[in-house]
Amino acid sequence: MHAPIEVSDSGLLRRPGDVELYWETSGNPEGQPALYLHGGPGGGLGRGGYRRMFDPELYRVVGLDQRGCGRSTPWAIDDLDHLDDNTTAALIADLEALREHLGIERWLVHGVSWGSTLGLAYALAHSDRVTALVLVAVTTGGREEIDWITEGVGRVFPEAWAAFAAETPEGTRVIEHYARLVRDPDPEVRSAAADAWDTWESTHVSLDPAWAPGSMYEDARERANFATLVTHYWANDCFLRGQDAILARAHELADIPGGLVHGRRDVSGPAITPWRLHRTWPGSELHVVEAEGHGGPEQMELACRVIDAFAARRSAGSGRSEPRGATSLQS
Repeated sequence: MHAPIEVSDSGLLRRPGDVELYWETSGNPEGQPALYLHGGPGGGLGRGGYRRMFDPELYRVVGLDQRGCGRSTPWAIDDLDHLDDNTTAALIADLEALREHLGIERWLVHGVSWGSTLGLAYALAHSDRVTALVLVAVTTGGREEIDWITEGVGRVFPEAWAAFAAETPEGTRVIEHYARLVRDPDPEVRSAAADAWDTWESTHVSLDPAWAPGSMYEDARERANFATLVTHYWANDCFLRGQDAILARAHELADIPGGLVHGRRDVSGPAITPWRLHRTWPGSELHVVEAEGHGGPEQMELACRVIDAFAARRSAGSGRSEPRGATSLQS
């Protein structure tokens, strides 16, 4: 990965509903534009490690905290009355507003986990604005994926899932039950639900070789905000039902080159998802890292090389440039 770089510019973008989105840029102001989409929903930009994915001489790097989290305001837990306004369509509109605000015509989009779902949805809505997609720990927001991570994977962790799902009413999806709990009028109910969600999240990622015991979020407010946004999106199938379902439309990405990087040991999001996406998306390349789970240093390094390769291809204007050390699985 590239050396750490500092933010060169930042600001708040005003959006309808008294929403303010935090954005930042780094790298070469005259370089090829690139957008980073963080995970979650609700994960935030963090401490800026994502900037190391991009060559600062070649890229103008853009990051933003998606609405409801990070340094964007208000947080989801502070504005529950308007949580239903936080949808994938709203996030896509936010990205377009930011692109126009920064005067960018087209950009490479790099997303991780939920960020890969958002990146795909954005590319399907605005294919003319995307030069390439580089996605890590690939998800598409489908019902099958959500039911697996909240219920099916309980077959791997039965004791933890039994505690997690113990109070779910019969006939109710676990995700819908928790989505209601985190919006309960009683703050103690909301807090307990967020804690239970955090415990379950930290359990199903525990097979990752890089996993360490402990909470996903030590800060109680961050923990509650993350749980509120994730359950809101997942209970609604990430607002990508029917004709908006990503896998059903992936063939529409034919004119956009893409790199998919995924861990073989990702029990939370099995490799069948990027495999299906790759099989449907002409021009995509799938790279599977055998020894890692849901993200990891080798996946990040490989994605960095894929991003470098796209920069080289665009600089050359033609030809095909492979990421160094990558192994592609073709359909």
